[in-house]
Amino acid sequence: MSLQDKLDAERAGRLVIEAGRAAYEETVDTLSRNGFMSGILTEGVRFPDFMLPNSEGRLVSLSGLLARGPVIVQFFRGEWCPYCRLMLDALVIALPDIEALGATLIALTPDTGLAAHHAKINHSAAFDVLSDIDSGVGLAAGVVFRLPPLYKAGLITVGLDIPGRHGNNAWFLPIPAVFLLDRDGRVAWRYAKVDFTYRAEPERILAALRNMTAPG
Repeated sequence: MSLQDKLDAERAGRLVIEAGRAAYEETVDTLSRNGFMSGILTEGVRFPDFMLPNSEGRLVSLSGLLARGPVIVQFFRGEWCPYCRLMLDALVIALPDIEALGATLIALTPDTGLAAHHAKINHSAAFDVLSDIDSGVGLAAGVVFRLPPLYKAGLITVGLDIPGRHGNNAWFLPIPAVFLLDRDGRVAWRYAKVDFTYRAEPERILAALRNMTAPG
């Protein structure tokens, strides 16, 4: 079963609840109509450099990672998100193939502290999970949005403390975007979709990486 097959099954089970379906549709419709996608970094553009804490509290810089080879930057909402959990599991499986091609995978979340740490340990992830403090990198990359009213209300209703997890009251979340960066830090390939129930299949990421690293 592919990652998207699992995501589709998850979505089908969750959207039978009317309130959840309305919040989902509001979010996707809003981002589809307001030109959000036009603000996302495109291929050939240099990705903003950063230095962020990983889930163990160690600072990680993009420039330091690029010195070793290509970098895959995966944005995700948080381990609280069932679609993100499926995605993280798929990336854990794909990691050996990514590293065999000389690339480094990192996952950026607006979650901080223990919330980010749980995303790593709950999935036995060997890649770094970085806290995108105040969504600074996500905002610079154009992948962050402020939650629409229905979705925000829904998260509050189920007791999800987004301000506590993020360390701010902005109520920002990223779309699940992926950027493949060459050694110069430029975007060689990207995946971006406003519907958070869709994710880049690991094989698509690997295919883009193989294409970028192929001789000649």
